[in-house]
Formats: sequence, C-alpha cells, structure tokens
Amino acid sequence: MEIRGSVPSDSGRAAVSGAPVADGLTASLPYEGVWRFTAPALDSSVPHARHAVRDLLRNQRVPVQRDVVQGLLLIVSELVTNAVRHAAVLSPEIAVEISVGADWVRVGVEDNHPYRPKALIADQGQTGGRGLLLVKAITAEAGGVCDVQHTASGGKVIWAALPLNPAAMMRPR
Repeated sequence: MEIRGSVPSDSGRAAVSGAPVADGLTASLPYEGVWRFTAPALDSSVPHARHAVRDLLRNQRVPVQRDVVQGLLLIVSELVTNAVRHAAVLSPEIAVEISVGADWVRVGVEDNHPYRPKALIADQGQTGGRGLLLVKAITAEAGGVCDVQHTASGGKVIWAALPLNPAAMMRPR
C-alpha cells in the first residue's frame, strides 16, 4: 500500500469534489488536508485500508469523536470490500482518499469499473449485499452525505463525508 502526499491548504480542500467546505475559514487548521493511497484490489487490502485511515486520523490529531471514527472505519471497510469484490476485474488497483476539513472528514474509494452501484435490500437469508445500505445509514445517522461520482477515466468514486462532531452540527443556531 502506498501513501502519497498531503495538500493541507484551502486550495486542496476546495479541489475535492463534493466535499463540504468550512464557512469563513481563511487559514488551514493543522489537521486539514487531503491524503490518497493505493492498494491492490485484494481482500487483504480491506483491513490495511481501515488501519491506514485510523492511523492517519490519529497521527494528524484530527479532533473527531470516537463514534464518528468507528462509523468512518466501517464505511471504509464496506467501500473497499465492494471495490475488491465487484470491480477487481477492471480495476486491479483501488485508491482511497481521505480529506479533512475544519469540521468534517470525507473518505472516498475509487476504482476503474464504470458500474454505478445501488443500495440493495438483501434477503434475510443472505450474508452479504447490504454494504451500501449500511454506508448510507451510518452517514445519515452522523448527519453526513454520501454519493457516487464518475471519474474522468470512466471509473467511479464512492464517497461519504461526516461531521467531526455530529452533536455540534445538530444544535440549533
């Protein structure tokens, strides 16, 4: 697994398509930035991606609540698993991007497969097939947003953005 660079600036933050942007901030906070790493489309990449995201949040000292971290790590696991299981034929390598803003964190998983997945309701007897439903539920519960976007290369990126402190986001202003 390769981790490449960071872009801790306002321009880096704004360049991330679909990511929330903090209002009124002109200077970056020490933990803000964009990090991207690649991994082979193998089952073994799922825990590696989850640990890389966890370690990045810890090493950058991102002020994120523990329950948000747990939800984010589950989202990473589900999205990487989906890319490995459903896109590996056309995408032998996947990319994981973590973007951190003043009050949000966004994770995206990119592959080269053009199919845009839909959240399906699986039968009770099935052991899989609920990953995107889980991603949507975790994201909604945290007050975040998620989506799928096509890439210029014909693939897709599935992303979820969560507030660092959901309780603060839900307080009336």
